[in-house]
Amino acid sequence: MNDAYDVLIIGAGIAGMEASLLLSKAGKKVYLVEKLPLIGGNIIKSEESYPNLECATCMVAPMQQEILQDANIEVMTLTTIKKVEGEAGDFQVTVHRKPRYVSLTDCIGCGMCYEPCPVTLINSWEENLANKKAIYVPCTGALPNVPVIDPEHCLQLNGKKDCKACQEACMFGAIDFSDKAGDVKIQAGAILVATGFQTEDPGRFSNLGHGQLPGVYTAMEFERLFASNGPTLGELTLRGDEKKHPKTVAVVHCVGRKDQGYCSTVCCMSAFKHTHFIQHKLPDAQIYHFYSDLCLPGKLSQKFFNRVKKEGVHLVFQSNPDEIELSAQGESIKIAYPGQAGKKETLSVDMVILATAMIPDESVSKLAGILKIEQDAFGFFKTQSEKMDATATSRAGIFVAGCAEGPKDGQQSVIQAQSAVSHVMNSMQIAETV
Repeated sequence: MNDAYDVLIIGAGIAGMEASLLLSKAGKKVYLVEKLPLIGGNIIKSEESYPNLECATCMVAPMQQEILQDANIEVMTLTTIKKVEGEAGDFQVTVHRKPRYVSLTDCIGCGMCYEPCPVTLINSWEENLANKKAIYVPCTGALPNVPVIDPEHCLQLNGKKDCKACQEACMFGAIDFSDKAGDVKIQAGAILVATGFQTEDPGRFSNLGHGQLPGVYTAMEFERLFASNGPTLGELTLRGDEKKHPKTVAVVHCVGRKDQGYCSTVCCMSAFKHTHFIQHKLPDAQIYHFYSDLCLPGKLSQKFFNRVKKEGVHLVFQSNPDEIELSAQGESIKIAYPGQAGKKETLSVDMVILATAMIPDESVSKLAGILKIEQDAFGFFKTQSEKMDATATSRAGIFVAGCAEGPKDGQQSVIQAQSAVSHVMNSMQIAETV
């Protein structure tokens, strides 16, 4: 196989995985580069996908397994792009691999190394709702099911103490403290960027109390709260009180939309999915949605919304979400908001869910500079829309798919990945004939 016609994919979320499998089936060697220690991306944080409420992890897990077993796909976790040279058909890429300190071949994923570790940390993958050890897997069911050691907090690796508790607990000799970082050279005919998204930091909005009021959650925090593989195993309880269930819940839409200047398009459906879950788990709970607009794209979205509304939800129109203020009221949260005729009204609830905007992944600006491709006005990777091409970037041979290009749901990400693969194959066929 000619290395010049291999493909580099940056990001192992739903778009990157779909593209990897399609390219492999087309006979291409794929380098799937992911900065995290696992593959799957944000979608594996979700319990269900809308509007049909299929099990998200059930749909993604077979893709993950197939990728890890595919001889044509080299999965490179804990890896980032360092340098890109060359041109379409002949890119020379340098990637930087961080050490895992745990052998991907020797480890069987038994988990016996976790408990002996004396270091306890907050698990950011679980949206700070759970703890982890210095040796960990991000969440239950993560693939590859091989832990990684955090060198900054590991007592052995940061030199604070001669601690080999995890190594001594491993019967298979899978832990190697001498593992080193290193650069790897890759030659590729095309590059596909699928770096995904992150969500707006609600802490920037002091009126919403995130980080100060325990009952205020982001949408992604709530995803992990009701996920069966999440911190509470799907039990819908309040932060700090594992025995208390919320009786009243408010959802605040469009958090960050005004600052970002665009609609994330998927937040409303995600919010109504959360509502459906609450209705199912806590049928007596009262649910309020504070919204300035509703985005219900797709032919099934309106049907799903009507279903949720019929099951019972209170819609509170707010022309300006910035005027909503949250404050403590005993063990509850008081929501102050402009009512009709401008009169301020209040509502007391147990839980508030903030539908935060989807924004570009934190790596985008640096990666755009390395790849020498343009970003759009919102910070996402820019595509050649003037050519009716939603996947080609400003540099020949480099394409983009999924939320790296802009906010979208999983199905839309898969469709764009499929389109990107067709463009990648076409560009490489042209390169082969030159």
